[in-house]
Amino acid sequence: MAIEVGDKAPDFELKDNHGATVRLSEFRGEKAVVLLFYPFAFTGVCTGELCELRDQLPRFQNDDVQLLAVSNDSVPTLRVFGEQEGLEYPLLSDFWPHGETSRSYGVFDEDKGCAVRGTFIIDKDGVVRWTVVNGLPDARDLNEYVKALDSL
Repeated sequence: MAIEVGDKAPDFELKDNHGATVRLSEFRGEKAVVLLFYPFAFTGVCTGELCELRDQLPRFQNDDVQLLAVSNDSVPTLRVFGEQEGLEYPLLSDFWPHGETSRSYGVFDEDKGCAVRGTFIIDKDGVVRWTVVNGLPDARDLNEYVKALDSL
């Protein structure tokens, strides 16, 4: 079961595509967070979604908001993917323990071995204020993220 609006967002510590450690709690009191789970790098729908975020990055990563994208890929895979697609925001690896963070948010598909498309907007206090969970083949609507961020 996915984390719901009003829940405290579970903290996590993951490596980004450059090997740096990122903790959700680093942003508490500083920035809202758009936490985006996606199945795998280099797949069609995922690449399209992440490139659309890249193309509109100032809306999702600025003085008030931090974008964090999480997949179950390894750090080296995410490094190559980020470089190839020109992604200038953290791509976090939930590779090992495999899917631990995805599971804590209720978006890990045990049969497929990867996260589904879950998005959580977390306020500066660490509380989930908006969420949507889509199946593996279903792309998300970024305009909905913008509306949710505007309501914070």
